[in-house]
Amino acid sequence: MSEQQIIERINAFMVDDFEVEPEAITPDADLKKTLDLDSLDYIDLVVVIESNFGFKVKPEDFQGMITVQDFYNYVTEKVNSKVSA
Repeated sequence: MSEQQIIERINAFMVDDFEVEPEAITPDADLKKTLDLDSLDYIDLVVVIESNFGFKVKPEDFQGMITVQDFYNYVTEKVNSKVSA
């Protein structure tokens, strides 16, 4: 899966599952502030990531994620390491 495909899939579930306005989803958007995600949303996000991309997410993985780009990078890295493993 290409990075662009991953980004498109992430953006789609952010809009569909979390009701984020598409124009709010920019690489430098703050996950908590701009996208208004709370701790319950993060739990839902873990479930959505695991079902969409097929890897387990540890809660501590989110600690370093501040922007949407951080999130894209995290998922891309996990997907690519799963493919090469």
